[in-house]
Amino acid sequence: MLRMTSIKFSVVREPKASAKSKPVVVVGAAKVGNVVNLVGTDAFTADQLAALGVTGKAETVTRTLGADGRAYAILGLGKESPSANEWRELGGAMGRQLLEVAALEVRLPLEDITSGEALVQGIELGSYEIQGRPKKIKLETVTIVTELSIDKKRIGAAVLIAACQRATRDLAVAPANTVYPESVAKLAADLAEKTGVDIQVWDEKQLKKDKFGLIAAVGMGSARPPRLVKLTYSPKHATKHIALVGKGITFDTGGLAVKPLGGMLGMKYDMTGAATVLQAILAIANLGLPIKVTSYLCLAENMPSGTAMRPGDVFQARNGKTVEVTNPDAEGRLVLADGISAASEEHPDLIVDVATLTGAARVALGVRYTGLMGSAAGVAALEAAATDAGELVWEMPLATELRSALDSPVADLQNSKVGSTFGGMLVGGWFIHEFVGTRKDGSKLEWAHLDIAGPADNEGSAYGYTPHGPTGVMLRTLVSLAQQMSAD
Repeated sequence: MLRMTSIKFSVVREPKASAKSKPVVVVGAAKVGNVVNLVGTDAFTADQLAALGVTGKAETVTRTLGADGRAYAILGLGKESPSANEWRELGGAMGRQLLEVAALEVRLPLEDITSGEALVQGIELGSYEIQGRPKKIKLETVTIVTELSIDKKRIGAAVLIAACQRATRDLAVAPANTVYPESVAKLAADLAEKTGVDIQVWDEKQLKKDKFGLIAAVGMGSARPPRLVKLTYSPKHATKHIALVGKGITFDTGGLAVKPLGGMLGMKYDMTGAATVLQAILAIANLGLPIKVTSYLCLAENMPSGTAMRPGDVFQARNGKTVEVTNPDAEGRLVLADGISAASEEHPDLIVDVATLTGAARVALGVRYTGLMGSAAGVAALEAAATDAGELVWEMPLATELRSALDSPVADLQNSKVGSTFGGMLVGGWFIHEFVGTRKDGSKLEWAHLDIAGPADNEGSAYGYTPHGPTGVMLRTLVSLAQQMSAD
């Protein structure tokens, strides 16, 4: 599922002339004052750009012939000196809009090595196409012409991370009749073997035996039984340990709280959290980062049947707490509770869970920001990683007054307060918080919760390196987190 593109990237000070190769030359334009000019080259004058209708607006691409007889693509930069994250977006625009071009010769005003890496990563992400659709991509070679000394290994790392983000998209967008708990577990086993990552899989019988009562409960209404997958990357000399926990509801009908058709469309994306933590550990392992990582894929299909969990049923979690199921459609937090309980048993330095958890996150933050909750140190670490990766997070509070919404008269807590419209994202965060374990000294483990319900699936038009459909959001942030913690 690590589907690399066929694009070959190279970095040169000046390309060798070739009679066979006639690449399209990419140059950048920006508006300075009231005039649009090329930045870093003089292939076209301001008057020529004006005649072509070039505005310099970010991500616009104008195709034309130059006086030298070569084909040009004039990329709007938005400003003279884009940041590294903006270069990633600009690279995405190139990848999307120049798919049918066989070769590109990129002459853009890159100011540092990080910007060059981001540009390459953006091209790789922007050229993504959903499997099964007719292929448009013909792009094979991208030659970046620059005076910067960009190491091939760093370019390779940027492409690898992008490939893992693309693979997250592939798994998330695949139909639920081919992606279900057992098939995801098998895929994870295949990928783990190729990467040298250890794996342990619990089937439905082992889940009950080892007291993963909540994952078992969510999956018992489906003909396709649940699974828990634990992947472990443990390099020598690692001094830090991150645990990643992903919600893996391979399809969510709402269970006995059946969703209307409009709410059920797109519910194959409800396993994006598990897809993300799977590809994150593979990326970290392939990069050889000196940090221990465990990923827990909490996999179940939430279906209505005669064996499905009912409102009012009570189940026991891995950590011994009992939960009254008041809403069978608030199932993601249930599977995460067992995964986080298991992750806590190893006392990692930080637990991060990733989930398309609540529609309330979309209401509060829209479709580009990921909701972030957790301990102070956990939130700070994720904010720093997201900034480095160029992804958007927004901290939300664990509002004390909302904790009572989880009080149950018959169990330690209930999974939802039915009928309440207050702070749905925050209540979901509170529920997960109840299953974060403690250190040996009794203090709470560091933890961060990422609610990706908004940005995981782009229902609108493509932009930057983000396609219509699955995005693979937070993959780069998790890799950046591992890079920063291992550097510390």
